[in-house]
Amino acid sequence: MAAMKLLALRSAYKTASFHFGSRQLPLRRNYVRAFSAAIMSPPSMAVVYDQHGPPDQLTRIVEFPPVEIKANDVCVKMLAAPINPSDINRIEGVYPVRPVPPAVGGYEGVGEVYAVGSGVKGLSPGDWVIPSPPSFGTWQSYIVQEQSVWHKINKDTPMEYAATVTVNPLTAFRMLKDFVQLNSGDAIVQNGATSMVGQCIIQLARIQGVHSINIIRDRAGADEVKENLKKLGADEVFTESQLEVKKVKDLLGSLPEPALGFNCVGGNAATLVLKFLRSGGTMVTYGGMSKKPVTVSTSSFIFKDLSLRGFWLQKWMSSDKADECRDMIDQLLGLMRDGKIKYDMELVPFNDFHIALDKALGKQGSNTKQVLIF
Repeated sequence: MAAMKLLALRSAYKTASFHFGSRQLPLRRNYVRAFSAAIMSPPSMAVVYDQHGPPDQLTRIVEFPPVEIKANDVCVKMLAAPINPSDINRIEGVYPVRPVPPAVGGYEGVGEVYAVGSGVKGLSPGDWVIPSPPSFGTWQSYIVQEQSVWHKINKDTPMEYAATVTVNPLTAFRMLKDFVQLNSGDAIVQNGATSMVGQCIIQLARIQGVHSINIIRDRAGADEVKENLKKLGADEVFTESQLEVKKVKDLLGSLPEPALGFNCVGGNAATLVLKFLRSGGTMVTYGGMSKKPVTVSTSSFIFKDLSLRGFWLQKWMSSDKADECRDMIDQLLGLMRDGKIKYDMELVPFNDFHIALDKALGKQGSNTKQVLIF
């Protein structure tokens, strides 16, 4: 009888809703659970924020109660999820597309199927999956969503690479494909070469037989940074101060003038990319870390006929090309399993979220990608 009462009655919770994709998750609620055939998820720990603003002040870890797993639902135990700059921007309220608070943080990650609804085919407990296209709310230990959200991947993929494959490597992959037809022997130029996208561009370009000219900011230990990028396949690496010369193209040696450039910094770093480009070249901007505008001389347009373009992965994934997303992710994961794409990451236990967040915010001088491990 005592066991019956324990199952029939639960503590009272106040109501608040948090969103993962289209699913509303109750933080606390009044409910009575009797014997039924319903399958329930385990309780879930999650990083939430109630309003937009400074992430280090507004985020907190809370526990969600169990959620019913319906016929077409899949319950996934998250294994790992990164902290990306766009995740921080969403919490700050400055990213163009963001969930309405209160919300769970995170946008990509990898998990293991914990349980499936009665109508689910093709996924079983133990399978590894990623949300594809990515969805809001990956900073939580268990997620219940419809099967269509999840993409099954090869479990031989290193966990941290599976968790980070979408936002940065896929951006690099698409930008090398979408703007200029690159052939073996061609060259590209980029700033922000130490970023995860930058490292992926170097390696993907090398696989295609395309040379890369890379620009990094002046810093202590720049020689070591250059060496590390060259190990990834960079042909040339210059600090910004090295490019304070009249003719930067004299530094290319036997390398061809780049047809394509990538800018994620803005300001002077973007101008340096433009200086390298050949006549008719294209610069693609996908970030603005310096928060300074891109300034282009009139002569660059008139005499060099340069083109300026922009790339935003989320917009691309919402277009008709989104159907290609999973195939490309599988290609990237294959390269990662073969060791042909690699980048630095720091794995941090989920309970140490705020330590990882401080590092992601640059408070501890760390630029290494922070990946939460559940």
